[in-house]
Amino acid sequence: MAIKQRRFSVGAELVASAGVHFRLWAPGKTCVQVVIESGGSTMQCTLSEEASGYWSGFADNIAEGSLYRFRLDDEAILYPDPASRFQPEGPHGPSQIISPNFAWTDDDWQGIPEENRVIYEMHIGTFTQEGTYRAAVEELAELARIGITIIEIMPLAEFDGKFGWGYDGVGLFAPYHHYGSPDDLRSFINEAHRLGMGVILDVVYNHCGSSGCYFRQFSQDYFSSAYKGDWGDVFNFDGENSQAVREFVCDNAAYWIEEFHFDGFRLDATQQIFDASPRHIIQDLVAQARAHANGRRLFIVAENEPQHSALVLPEADEGYGLDGIVNDDFHHSAMVAMKGKREAYFHDYLGRPQEFISAAKYGFLYQGQWYAWQHQTRGTPTFAVTPSAFIHFLQNHDQVANTGDGTRPDAKTHPGLYRAFTALLLLGPATPMLFQGQEFGASSPFCYFADHQGELANLVAKGRREFLHQFPSLASEEIQVQLSRPDDPATFARSKLNFAERQLHSHVYRLHEDLLTLRRMDPVFSQRSLVSIDGAILSERAFLLRYFSQNGADDRLVLINLGTDIPLTPLPEPLMAAPLNCTWQILWSSEHPLYGGHGIVRWRTDDKCLLPGCSALVLHTVAKEAQKNSIEVDSA
Repeated sequence: MAIKQRRFSVGAELVASAGVHFRLWAPGKTCVQVVIESGGSTMQCTLSEEASGYWSGFADNIAEGSLYRFRLDDEAILYPDPASRFQPEGPHGPSQIISPNFAWTDDDWQGIPEENRVIYEMHIGTFTQEGTYRAAVEELAELARIGITIIEIMPLAEFDGKFGWGYDGVGLFAPYHHYGSPDDLRSFINEAHRLGMGVILDVVYNHCGSSGCYFRQFSQDYFSSAYKGDWGDVFNFDGENSQAVREFVCDNAAYWIEEFHFDGFRLDATQQIFDASPRHIIQDLVAQARAHANGRRLFIVAENEPQHSALVLPEADEGYGLDGIVNDDFHHSAMVAMKGKREAYFHDYLGRPQEFISAAKYGFLYQGQWYAWQHQTRGTPTFAVTPSAFIHFLQNHDQVANTGDGTRPDAKTHPGLYRAFTALLLLGPATPMLFQGQEFGASSPFCYFADHQGELANLVAKGRREFLHQFPSLASEEIQVQLSRPDDPATFARSKLNFAERQLHSHVYRLHEDLLTLRRMDPVFSQRSLVSIDGAILSERAFLLRYFSQNGADDRLVLINLGTDIPLTPLPEPLMAAPLNCTWQILWSSEHPLYGGHGIVRWRTDDKCLLPGCSALVLHTVAKEAQKNSIEVDSA
């Protein structure tokens, strides 16, 4: 069988009804056999050696669902396929032959639109009580209804244990078996597309998990000895024999796009993807993914702690060509403002109005300045980056879990303050991201959990406690003894959502619904007629953002007060001036009783104008005559 008939460079691929073609990379081996279990019988197929360390072979009459493993150099131990498409018994068990065929109904889906992107981060195992794709499908229509446009699924690559976050994956091509079958995952994505939502996958190419990892049995060259990763072995993208590793990862990206119709990726911790090659592996895998999208628009974003803006610049400008980048600065400033603590990596943020104005206009706050927490400069300039390329958030899996007990920030701050920041997040020019349950004020925590066993479980628990020591408030013995064990099933169970809270916390849910509707429907907040944004400080705890419209007479003002009530007179600030022959009128207020607020204070244009404490106001322009008429009608 000719290799050119394969879809991808490695793995077991069904060939119509003829059988299965196997191909893997195992340089330096003298003999490679595939041991197949099918129909209650076992057969062996010896693979042929190709150039560059590849082995391949064809086995007749092997059906979908058959199990197989590899024998290397006549060893007694059998190993799962490094490119297995499914591990029904977990990473230590046999691999399974999976058909890529599926009855897709998303031919009309063109991919994620460039406008009105709202991301929803989801962990399949805790999103529902069942923790499966099938159960999650039942909630997709409601997410679409409130205005979610992109679902970002936390990593799915097969990992060891019955529960975990997924960042210690070892089977990069195999969807985690506890969540359901590969076709269950395809059904989830197919339904999301039917409802008008894209789905992107959180992928981890910066390291490999330790438990259940068999790459080294096939070749030591899968991993690099030149770099030290923060979380484990890092892939070899630029050393000896690295070309096959690069091909493996690029094929993996293309595989998720082609065979599962994913709409893009979140690339985890890109600063730990080490590559000194002339062309970085990120550029190659992004190009490969786009080439396999069949014309669909992809949305590929990066997590990057050092804040390298080149990731979202075009390749023509020496960039990496990604569509978005996570902005931790916005989150960190918001948490300081809401909680009043500047511990650990929050040290270099003050939570002051200027930070939020700058985040709205420029994205990153640190673009090369000294960053005392790390004793070095941090960030690169972003003035050529469009604001929507930045992903802003108040909650995500890392930051909620880093509170120690997994408590969400809305439970640790003033309700009015949190409503104000929710408005800033959902009406800002950046792409907003919500974490599962945030939209209805979920009381369930999101803890760090990982189902490791034995000594590894103890080491992970110890490492987690030591990590949290950077926060003085979490370092005390009183707190440390209360921290949940990551391997405790109860830690995992407590993190599951309770959708009854949509009704129990209806005021929080309504807040998010209305803001998402405003973002989607308003011509300025939707950016359909937005020209630019500017901002001004009103007091030590208050600020405004002005959204300039195309016609110059339909601007928007967002006023945020993080402190107590403040009078807005005198007010020598040009951004507060309405367009000629117009005046401001309240369009939306976080103090509406439907959201749990204290009531809306009428907007005034005289010396009695007041901005309520811990609130957000949205003003729009109306013609002065129109306002006069509306007042006359209201008073009639």
